[in-house]
Amino acid sequence: MTKYLQGAAVAALSIAIAAPAVADEWSVSVWGKPRVFTSHIEKLNEILTEKTNGEFTLNISYGGLSSNRENLDGISIGAFEMAQFCAGYHRDKNPTLTVLELPFIGVNTLAEEVAVSNAVYATDAAKEDLGRWNAMLLMPSPMPQYNIVGTGEPADSLEKFEGMRVRATGGIGQAFQTVGAVPTSVTATEAYNAMESGVVDTVAFAQHAHFAYRTIDMADWWTANLNPGTVNCPVVVNTDAYDMLSDEHKAALMEAVPMAMDHYLAEYAKILDKWEGILAEKNVQKVTYSEEDLEKFRAAAAAPIRDQWIADMTAQGMPAQELYDTMMEALKASRM
Repeated sequence: MTKYLQGAAVAALSIAIAAPAVADEWSVSVWGKPRVFTSHIEKLNEILTEKTNGEFTLNISYGGLSSNRENLDGISIGAFEMAQFCAGYHRDKNPTLTVLELPFIGVNTLAEEVAVSNAVYATDAAKEDLGRWNAMLLMPSPMPQYNIVGTGEPADSLEKFEGMRVRATGGIGQAFQTVGAVPTSVTATEAYNAMESGVVDTVAFAQHAHFAYRTIDMADWWTANLNPGTVNCPVVVNTDAYDMLSDEHKAALMEAVPMAMDHYLAEYAKILDKWEGILAEKNVQKVTYSEEDLEKFRAAAAAPIRDQWIADMTAQGMPAQELYDTMMEALKASRM
C-alpha cells in the first residue's frame, strides 16, 4: 500500500511538472479604430505577450463587444476583462473621476495629466467608486487640452459662442455653457455625422480625435488657445478576472503599464508635431483669443463650476474637497 501511494505521488508530481502554465487571453473592449488613443493598450498586449511567452495576451476589439457608453456596464458583468471609457459619457456612474474633467484646472502637458489621473485613481474613494462596477482602474488615456473645430464664420470672440451648438462632454460642456453655448454630448463616433448634419456647429476634441473622427476634414477654423479642459478616459479591468490571474501574470501586467504609458506619450508627441502642418494643408484658420477673453472665460467657468462640483459631490457623500486637493497636489508635485 505504501509503495502504491509513493508511486501515485510521483505520477501526480510528474503530471504537474509536465502540465503547461495556464494561458490567459483577455477580451478588451474599445471603439473607433487603432489610433494613438489606444496605442498604450496595443503596446500593453505586445509587452505582455513577450514577457509571458504568449501565455497572457489581449484580444482587442474595436466596437465588436460593446458601445463606448456601455463598456463600464460590460466590465461590471464580466462580458470582457478590460475596457476603455470616458468619465464624461456617464458622470453618474463614476462621479469621483469627474474631478479630472473640471475646466481650467491648469494641466498643461500629458505628463501632468498622467500624474493627476494616477493620483486620483489611487484614492480609496475612486477605488470604491469603480468597485461598484467590479472595475479596477489600470491606467489613464491622457489627452491634451480640448479645442474646437467649426465651420462657417469663426467664433473669434466669446460673444460669438452665444447659441452655438458645441459637441462637448463633462466639465468642458459646462464651461461652454457659461459663455452661452449649447453643449451636446454626442459620442466621439457620432461627432462627424452630427457636424455634417448640422446637429452641432462645432466639435471639441483633442488633436488625435479630430484626425481619427475626420472632423478636421470639415473644419474652416480651429481655436488654438481656448484650452478649457480635457476628458478623462481610463482603462479598467474586471476585478474578478484580475484576481484569477497567477501572481506571475499579475506582476507582468503591472510591470507593463509604465512601459505602455511611455509608448503612448511618445506616439502622442508625433501627433502634436504633425498638427500644425495639417492645419496649413487644409487651410484651416487658427483663432487665437486675447488674454482678456481667456480670463473672462476662466472667471465664468473655473471657480463657479469647481465650487458647485465640490458642493454636489459632498452632498452625495463623496470626499470631494479631498479629491480636488489630491489632484492639485499631484499637479504641483509633477512640476517640481
